[in-house]
Amino acid sequence: MKTFKTVSLIVIIIGAINWGLIGLFDFNLVGFLFDNISVVLSRIIYSVVGIFGILSLILLFVPDDEFEYTHHRYKKELE
Repeated sequence: MKTFKTVSLIVIIIGAINWGLIGLFDFNLVGFLFDNISVVLSRIIYSVVGIFGILSLILLFVPDDEFEYTHHRYKKELE
């Protein structure tokens, strides 16, 4: 699960940077890199970013085992 969260975060950060570039400079990085190669490849990349974004919404509601373990250990040290 940790690997999935890491990959998901990386893909979402790439998507966010692309949207930031579009908003600030009207420059589409994914389109720039992959439109000349293949329009289909660009659409696949956009789809993957969207899918990871939706799956990350689900991860918001899944408890993080590492956080809970650290939290409980810290709580016991305080007692």
